Amino acid sequence: MPILVRVCLLTAVSLFTISQSACQRGPNAQLRQSMYRSQQLYDQNSELAMQRDQFQQSANALQHERDQLAMRAQSLESNLNIANKRLDNLNAERSEMQQRYVSLMKKAKGQPSPLDGEATRRFQELADKYPDFEFDPITGVSKFHSDILFSSGSDNLKPAAQEILNQFAAIMNDGNAKRLNVLVVGHTDDKPISKASTQRQHRTNWHLSTNRANSVVLTLSKFGVKQERMGAAGYSMFQPVVPNQNDSARQKNRRVEIFVLAPDAVVAGWDPNPTLLN
Repeated sequence: MPILVRVCLLTAVSLFTISQSACQRGPNAQLRQSMYRSQQLYDQNSELAMQRDQFQQSANALQHERDQLAMRAQSLESNLNIANKRLDNLNAERSEMQQRYVSLMKKAKGQPSPLDGEATRRFQELADKYPDFEFDPITGVSKFHSDILFSSGSDNLKPAAQEILNQFAAIMNDGNAKRLNVLVVGHTDDKPISKASTQRQHRTNWHLSTNRANSVVLTLSKFGVKQERMGAAGYSMFQPVVPNQNDSARQKNRRVEIFVLAPDAVVAGWDPNPTLLN
């Protein structure tokens, strides 16, 4: 066979072999690449599905928490409404009692003094002796300016106050006055409690007025006035005798009043024949 023919044949065989190898390698590479890409997509989808499930769980948890908060808010609102209704009822009762008390006090002030001539004379002498002690012989009402009884913002009686209350108790424990009752009422001016040291003892003027009345009652009790004959009340700043325009006026409004009442007086609610409950 000629050399040229042999070369041609070898070349043809070589080209055919190379062509066959290329054909075989091409589809396999594409298949492997496709499989690799499919695996990547599967992994990505799995991760996205996991993230979706986690997000859904978080959303469910947030929804549950929101529902719980909504239920709690509804319960708090219901409790607040109930508390507001109770507060309204208490305020209405307090307002009614205040009006009744004011009415009764005005009625008591308009009544004649239950003191006899001797007790009236002795109270008048006491008023002459102490300029900051006032006595009305018509009604039998005594007024102590708070400055004579207490230091500013305090419910502790001054030493001088002990002596005047001792003399007051001596009159109330003598003669016909022994059958009479006593109502002590505290009053303040219009300035709110501002000092921190005072606020720790008396949070408001209500506390200060009632605490001062209590101090007077307890001191009169110490000096022999029976506790069942006495009552205590406080008006805070709401019963001034003069407008609170200056310090002099405020001094007049800071006072403790003592009402001497007949045994049948209804203003303080005394019952001469109380029923004892077992």
